[in-house]
Amino acid sequence: MSIVERFAGRAKNLAAVVLAQDCLLCAASSGGEVLCQACRIDLPLLGSECCPVCALPTPGANICGACLKQPPHFDATQAIYRYEFPLDRLIQSLKYSRRLTSAEFFGTALARMPLPQRPDMILPVPLSAERLAQRGFNQAVEIARPLAHALGMPLCIDQVRRNRDTPPQTLLAWKERKKNIRHAFDCSIDLSGKTVLVIDDVMTTGATLDELARTLKARGAARVENRVLARALKD
Repeated sequence: MSIVERFAGRAKNLAAVVLAQDCLLCAASSGGEVLCQACRIDLPLLGSECCPVCALPTPGANICGACLKQPPHFDATQAIYRYEFPLDRLIQSLKYSRRLTSAEFFGTALARMPLPQRPDMILPVPLSAERLAQRGFNQAVEIARPLAHALGMPLCIDQVRRNRDTPPQTLLAWKERKKNIRHAFDCSIDLSGKTVLVIDDVMTTGATLDELARTLKARGAARVENRVLARALKD
């Protein structure tokens, strides 16, 4: 082992001691990581056999019946986890308790996913001005930063806006969410022929992502793909 390698190893060990922190889920020592190894293993992975359009589990990774019957405006969705315990606690702590260290962990996980086609732009789902002022940050932006850095691409933050503060989708029945989010986005740039990669934390019914994709397609986008941390399952 060279001197450089020995020095790097010692520096890493020292950093682990200096930056030691507790796991955000179980509070065990995690040596500078957001989660300890045991909690990382416990995160509920979604699996590979999912509808390529909406990411709901399907046999053989075929397009699900709902997407065949009424195709959404987006073209594809990738998700890493199922939205259930304990991942839901991590996402909620990021959004409502300002645990921004989770955002780096989540964004790095998104950056490890395969990218079939390099997008022309990365777009975190916008928050309304009112919600942004209340929360102080957009969790989708913070999650998207490591991905944008890994791809060497800037984030599109100001060109697509959420033009009104709609009631939280989580407070509405599934069928009401599409109506609630209708015409909630504005896009100020020409996207003719572009591929847009949309980033968000959780996909539930897909109504918000569908409306955002509709707005982007109306401005000329050729393809809209979603990359989300977690997919809520209907059961």
